[in-house]
Amino acid sequence: MNKREVLQRIHEIGIVPVVRASSTDEALAAASAIKAGGIPILEITMTVPGALRVMEEVTARYGDEVLVGAGTVLDAETARACILAGAQFIVSPALNVKMIELCSRYGIATMPGALTPTEVLTAWQAGADVVKVFPCGAMGGAKYLRALKAPFPQIDLIPTGGVSLANAQEFIAAGAWALGIGSELVDVKAIRAGQPEIITSAARELLALVFKARHDP
Repeated sequence: MNKREVLQRIHEIGIVPVVRASSTDEALAAASAIKAGGIPILEITMTVPGALRVMEEVTARYGDEVLVGAGTVLDAETARACILAGAQFIVSPALNVKMIELCSRYGIATMPGALTPTEVLTAWQAGADVVKVFPCGAMGGAKYLRALKAPFPQIDLIPTGGVSLANAQEFIAAGAWALGIGSELVDVKAIRAGQPEIITSAARELLALVFKARHDP
């Protein structure tokens, strides 16, 4: 997929599961459970041990069936390594202009983190495809996102941090382009307990909530 197709696919699904795990096996098991729940998108964070290998394995296992992205990418050098490992989009918790420039050079979708209005605008002007508002929950959640969208209707925002099944519809109604969701969906404890179906069920429920928020008046 080219960058436009990647972004279109993420927007259509409306959910970016953030996979944080303490081992490669846990991350792969979580990826399988998320896919089984109907979400063909994964953000593998660089905090996962062997994160690059996980990206390569998921890409080899599922091919075009799953969009693989890299999360917690802090610099351009790491972004390039992730791209070489198969990452089709790059996500960061913070704003690094050189990372945005590198991703633009390689035609890779980028979602740098920002929090204040100044950071959001700076990220967008630097070429960010979507701006990740993080940690959104700590700043008031959907109310804060709505406040940002008022002066920046042209900037696509993906709230992350504090997004849950309970407030997913509220975030969509506030103008979220998509939702970044971590432990509320990617429950590593469920994997350790041998209950991946908990994640699969949550994925299905989250998809239904996003669809309802977008289509119900």
